[in-house]
This record gives sequence, C-alpha cells and structure tokens, in this order.
Amino acid sequence: MTDGIPTDAFECRRDRLTLVNREEEMSSLSALVQDARAGSGGIALLEGVVGIGKSLLLSRLVSAPTVEGLRVLEARGDALERDFPFGVVRQLFEPLLAGLDEPQRTRLLTGSARTAAQALTGVTLPCNAVLATEDMSYAVLHGLYWFTCNLAAESPIVIVVDDAHCADLASLRFLAHLARRIEGLPVLLVLSRRTGDEATDAGLLSDIAGQPLCRVLRPGPLTGDGVGHLVQSVFGHAAEDEFHDACLAITGGNPLLVHSLLTVLRLGGHLPTVDGLQHVTANDGASFHGAVRSMLQGQPESAAAAARALAVMGDEAPPEVCARLAELDDATHSAAMRTLRSNGLVSEADDGRAWSFNHGLIREVIVADMPPERLAEAHQRAARLMLDAGARAEQVAGHLLVTPLPVTGDWAVTVLREAAREASFRGAPALAVQLLRHCLPEEGHPPADPSVLVELGLAEAGVDPQASVRHLRASMAHVHEPPLRFRLLNSLAGGLIRSGQSLEAVRLLTEQGPTVRDPDLQLLLEGQRLMASAEGLQSFAVTLPEYPFDIALPGDTPGERALIAARAGLSSVRADRAQESAAAARTMLERSVPGIDPPFFQATAATALLYAGLTDEADTAFQRVIDATRQGQRLLLYGLCLALRAETRYRLGELSESLAATRSSLNVVPPRLWGRTLALPIATQIHALIDSGALDAADAAAAQAFPSTSLDTWQWNEFLCARGRLRLVRQDPKAALTDLLESGKRQHQWTRTSPAVSSWWVWAGRAHLALGAVAPARELAEEAVERARTGNLTDALGTALRLLAATEGASGKLGVLEEARSVLQNSPARLERARVLVDHGSALHAHGHTEAAREVLRQGLDLAYSLGAVRLRARASEALLATGARPRRVTSSGVESLTPSEGQVARMAAAGDTNREIAEELFVTQRTVEQHLTSVYRKLRVSGRRNLGSFFDTGRAAR
Repeated sequence: MTDGIPTDAFECRRDRLTLVNREEEMSSLSALVQDARAGSGGIALLEGVVGIGKSLLLSRLVSAPTVEGLRVLEARGDALERDFPFGVVRQLFEPLLAGLDEPQRTRLLTGSARTAAQALTGVTLPCNAVLATEDMSYAVLHGLYWFTCNLAAESPIVIVVDDAHCADLASLRFLAHLARRIEGLPVLLVLSRRTGDEATDAGLLSDIAGQPLCRVLRPGPLTGDGVGHLVQSVFGHAAEDEFHDACLAITGGNPLLVHSLLTVLRLGGHLPTVDGLQHVTANDGASFHGAVRSMLQGQPESAAAAARALAVMGDEAPPEVCARLAELDDATHSAAMRTLRSNGLVSEADDGRAWSFNHGLIREVIVADMPPERLAEAHQRAARLMLDAGARAEQVAGHLLVTPLPVTGDWAVTVLREAAREASFRGAPALAVQLLRHCLPEEGHPPADPSVLVELGLAEAGVDPQASVRHLRASMAHVHEPPLRFRLLNSLAGGLIRSGQSLEAVRLLTEQGPTVRDPDLQLLLEGQRLMASAEGLQSFAVTLPEYPFDIALPGDTPGERALIAARAGLSSVRADRAQESAAAARTMLERSVPGIDPPFFQATAATALLYAGLTDEADTAFQRVIDATRQGQRLLLYGLCLALRAETRYRLGELSESLAATRSSLNVVPPRLWGRTLALPIATQIHALIDSGALDAADAAAAQAFPSTSLDTWQWNEFLCARGRLRLVRQDPKAALTDLLESGKRQHQWTRTSPAVSSWWVWAGRAHLALGAVAPARELAEEAVERARTGNLTDALGTALRLLAATEGASGKLGVLEEARSVLQNSPARLERARVLVDHGSALHAHGHTEAAREVLRQGLDLAYSLGAVRLRARASEALLATGARPRRVTSSGVESLTPSEGQVARMAAAGDTNREIAEELFVTQRTVEQHLTSVYRKLRVSGRRNLGSFFDTGRAAR
C-alpha cells in the first residue's frame, strides 16, 4: 500500500498487495466512472497519509473492469521534477500523441487546442515566462482544456494523477482549470494527495477539492478484519484476534506498516503470533524500517523534526521539552505530532500531554538515520532542556551517557555525580560507575575536581576492584577531610583484599590509618586492619606477634565496638579464648547501633559466637546483619552472612534450612563476587548434602571450580574438610585422610586450633580408624577433648568424646558415650546428639543391654528422622533391627508425619506469617512454601492455615 514509494524496498510488488477495508472508496470511484461513461463529468480527490493505500486504490481503479472501453490517462507527481513546467501534463498526453498519426494529431490540436502544443510538444516557453505573463499562461491552459475536450469527444476519459501534491505548478494550474469546467464533459478526474505536506501549492488542490462536483475520499486505518485479510494474503492462513490487535497497536492501522511488519515475520520464518512480533528487531526488520523511513521522508519538516525530538527524548517525554528540542512552537509541535499519529507512527496519552512511538523499531529507524555527531549534540541539548525543566538527575544523565565523549561542563558533571549518588542509594553500583566514569577527562588527564575520582573509586569497589584501587590511590594525596579519607582508606583496603593483595591492605592501613585525624575513625581502621590480616597467610603472619589481643574495651563508640569485634573474631578461633571472645562479641552486639555500626563488624562478632559454640545466639546475630544488608550495596557481605548462617543451621541440625541458605547465598551473589571466599558456602553445602543422603549432589558441589587465589584463604581449609569427609563416605579413606590432614595442617598455620571452629579432626580420626590406625585417631580425640574442656565448648566436647569412644575397647566405650550423651543432653546441636544416641544404643546392644539399647536407638531414630538426616536414620534403623525390634512405621498423617521442612513451614504459617514472609525467612521460593503447606493440609486433614493453631505452638520461640 505505497504512495510513490518504491515497492522493491519492501520486497514485494504492488500487484501482489491486497486491497482491504477499501470497499466504500472503490464503490464511489466505480460510480464516478459510470457517470463519466454516461457523459457526466466528475472529480475524485483521495486524501491520506503515507501508506494509507491511495496509490493502490488508483492502481486497482485503472485495472478494474469498470474502466474497460474508456481512455485512461495516468501520471504521477514527482518532487524532483517540480521545476519542470507541464511535466505531469506531458505524462498524461505524450504517450497518447506518440501513438497517433499526423492527421489524428492535427485533428486533436485544431482551433483553440493549437496553443496546447507548446506544452505537449516540448516547444514551450520557460516556466517563469509562462507563469509571468497571465495572458500567455491562460492561453496554454485554455488550449489544454480544449485538447482534452477534443479527446473526450472521441471517447470518455479517466485522468488519474497520483501524488498530485508533488506535481509541477503549471500542471496543477491546468488540473484546476479543467476541474472548474468539467461539468458536462465525459471526463473523470481522479487525484491523490498526501495530507499535511507543506511543499505543495495547497491553494490549487484545495480549489479543486472545493468544486461542487468533487468527491473527497479519505481512506481510514485498517480494522482488525483488514489485518486478518492481509495476514491471509501474506501467510496463506489466518491468525488469532490478539495478533491483529497487536499489529494495530504497533502500526496504528497504517496498511503499509502492517504489510511491512507481516513481511518481516514471513521472511524471518516466524509465525503470525504475538510472540512472533518479538522477533521484529533492528537486525531483521529491514522491510519495516524501509516503510517507516519512507513515511518520514514524505512528512513535513515540522513532523520530521518532532519525530527526531521524540526519538531523542524518549517515549512520554514532556511535549513542551520536545518542542524546544525540535525548535518548534507549541502549536506547530502539537500539529506535527497529530500528523505523526495519523501516519500510525505515534500514539498519545493523557490527552496529548505525552506521546510515544507505537513500536520501539520506529524510534530505532529515526535514530539510525541521524548522523552520530548530530545525535550526540541532540542528546546534550536534551539534557540541558530536561535540567531546566526540573527533571530528575538520572533522567538528565541518561542523555549525557549517550554522547561518546566525556562530559566536562560544570552543570553536566554535577548532574552525573548526583545521578551516581541516586544509583548507589538504589543499589545499582554498576550504573553509578558508568555515570562517574563519564565525568573523567580523556585518558591521562586528572579531573578538575579530585573528589570525582574519590567518588568513582568508592563506587567501583564492588564492581571493578582493580580500577577502584587505581583511582583511590590516585586521589589519596588530595583527600584530607577525616570522614572522606576514612572512606577512601577503608574502600581501598577492601579493593586490595578482593584483588588478592591482603598484605598490601594491611600495610596501607598500618601506614595511613594515623593520617585520619579522628580517634574513633582510627579505631575503625584498626579493626579493618586486623580483619584484613586474616585474608591471607602472609598478612596474618604480620598480626600474629600481637597475640593475645586485649578485647576488654568499653565499647562506647563505633570505633571501640569495631575493634572489639575484630579482636574477638580473631581470638575466638583459639579454644582458650573462646568464651572471653563470646562475652566481648555480646558486648559489641548489645551496644551496636543500626545504621551507625558497620554490619561487617557485627558479622564478625556473630562469627565469634559461632566459634564459641553459641549457635543459637550466632544465628540471631547473623539474621540481624542479613536484614541490614538485604536491600543495600553490600552484596558480598550479605552472601557471606547467608553462608555463615547456613553453618549455624547445620550445627543446629536443621539440614533443609541450611541447604536453603547455601542455595540462596550462591544465587544472590554472582560467582565473580564470591572470588576467594566461594569455598565457604560450598563446604557447608557438602556437609548438609551428605547428611541428607544426597551424595550425588555433594559430588557435584565438590567438583565446583574455584579461583586459584582460594588456596590462600582459611575458607579453603573448610572445603578440604568437607571434601575429605565426602571421600570417606565414598569409601576412599586414604584420599580422605590426605585432604583432612592438609586441612588440619592449614588450620594450625592459621591458629584455628579450637575444635569448635572446624570438624576436620573428627573426620580425620574416622579416616584413621577406617584404615586401622587407632593411635592417631585417639590422639586427635584426646587433643580435642582437652581443648574443648579448656574452652568450655560443650558441643565440641560431645563430638570429641564420641570420637574417643570409637578408639576405646568394648569395656571403655560405654562410659565415654554416656558422658557424651550427658554433655549434649540440653545442647541445641541436635544432629550431633542424634549421632551420639545411635552410637550409644549400638554400644549398649553390643554389651547385651538389649532393652536399653532399643530405647536409646528409638530416640536416635526419631531425632534423625525429624532432622531429615537420611544416612543417620538408616544406620539407626539397621541398629534397631539388630536388637530384634521393629522400628515404628513412619505415619502418613498427623504432626509426626510431617517432614522437618513441612513442620517448619507449618509452624510459621500457624504463627501468622504469609507465604512470602516464610519464603524469605527460609530462603526458599513461595512456590516451595505453597507445596509444603498443601502437603501439611493433607496430612493434618485441615482445610487451611487457620486450622493449624491447634497443632502447633504459635509462639516465635517454637521455631
């Protein structure tokens, strides 16, 4: 459906296009043809936007059966030939004259028609002369009129002029002259013109439209049925109504755009569906692009300028700002937008106070046609206009980012910095970095304001540590204000640590910490220095001479509390200082102020509680840090706290919750951010998977690829422990012992000698026993027992006694296991308690105490089941069967039938938590919560959560 547009641009020919939704127009034209055949003159003027189907209507008219036997003369206006007089007239009549012999030509050009020869034979005066002399020009026009009358006397005539708005002025004057005198002639004059075109002589065409005999036809946009007909013609089959509606929304019903859109889909091998429209992209949408481009080229300059302005500003930009950018007054801009709407390119919202392109590709076409320099300039102007209009900094900055060169204007730099702060506040550090990097001059030149470099380095800390280190180092000499210098040194040290340069970070903080002229900030940096030293063996060696740390500080200021947490965290890994460290950690956490004390040091204090065997307290403390960092920029700290909380849940025996926390930590933190610390969540995950009976999943976790820098961290010690245990379970005690002893060696190098820190010694002892080496296993057990008693580490003591019992003969085993049961009786470490129960029950049976063995084994079996400890449950069941007892069948209904995860979800639902709150608390999806509740309702035979209160204690402590 083209209007003077080369159809090969759209990979289809006009005769293959389908004319739809034009029955009324064709009927009107056919009636006018019949009037001409009967001797009555008539005029038809087709008006419409580009692509609405005017040219196709004329083409179908010319080829219709209704014009058979009539003389049809065709011409097309050409904007490139407007300066050549009577160009359209010649198109109409020269082919006819060329086919006549001389007598016929003489007969037609007799009388007044003789003066028409000047226009028809090319022997004519220049255009200016013809138009300058009114009498002479009138004579030529009058001659052409009589020439037409002579033709009509032989046979009725249909004169068709497409794109009349592009016709030369002399030809338009003839057409107007003919229109005024057409009544009574067997002549039908059919013209088409594009609406809104500023380059035509609107007066002459309007004069024609105003003649009494003129019938003005205005083809409208396609309907859904019309789109359906086009789909059928292009694809050969129908499509759904929703696809028709989507096409109309994109194209505004413009037939040219609809057909081009369908052509793109067909050539791309896509079906005519709403999903298929998503494949119309800048790469495969050449046909659609060509249609849009041609439509814009045919618009008034004001409409084209308005389209370019909207493309630069973006959809729904303020119209008054778009008008300023297009350099149009408001009224002209409003008219231009209405023109674009009538072409099916844009749509309005909010009563014309906002405009949007119907499809993103339309904007892409316009932008692609703008030279890069012009586009950059337009975006810079748009940014300034938006700023003056009071737009938000991020909206203004979006235009500045499009320009290829750095921004140096003071106002632009100010906008970018403000937008970067907003992005950082929203938790979008990558965007903040992009904005600030745009403020920098060309490479090698420092910014006029050094604080820009500081802001950039701080923003890059979590995005590009190496660039952060480079920029912060470059700005150190220019920053002296204590708070900003503190932030600089703190962030620079963090960047060095993430880059694997912990020793350099320790040196930096040692040398530069005193330059921050604020005593409390110096204490904060001192705490950072201590924690930085724990990131690598070389850096840790620098701190070792400072042992033992004095952790008896008041904790009245953030700096003191940070130093307490750091010293307690490093001291807690030694059994003899575990309880002292725990007391200091409590002090720090009790006195810390949300929003004031850094969450990093709160997490450090929570770790000290964990290593002191206070898992319940540690779990609560980690949750506080998780809540504080969930929505912030500290993504890695958030992930680390999730991983450490997974460790506390594992020690509490809550296997499903532990696995959920490790999954969440690995999902929320990208692998590149985990870096050296990735081994920590993987280690916990392996342990929980082993106890859950998912050995294949544990194998997959152990096969995880790690950065080479991981080997220089204490987290790698924990991975070696987990992998060693997995190899032991897989019946490879020799390989297991290699991993476990290496883990133990490294733990001693890090002074992580407390048995509550890591379980490597437990599994190393078991590996020794599997290889028949009792003595080294007993040595490990006795050392662990001694350290656990020294540090008052209850859970570790119970574990150590269980290992010691395994090295005892039959006579000594029972006594040691009874002590282990006694130690763990009130411990929250339920998984370790279940292990001791199973071992004790087996030992009782071996000594002939069958009834007592059955009771203890049943307790161990029930506890293992409630925890989801599949392997331990299988061992307990086997031991119970050996006593001659029949283990109770797992019930299929009632509270006892619930799995640990179902029970946890049910208790929280009974307490009034929503599915979303439960999912966030347990680090699972809402879908998982729904599935658990469905199973709970079935097993408890209730209809919903309102009935769960009778089965569970709804207090929070029940969790």
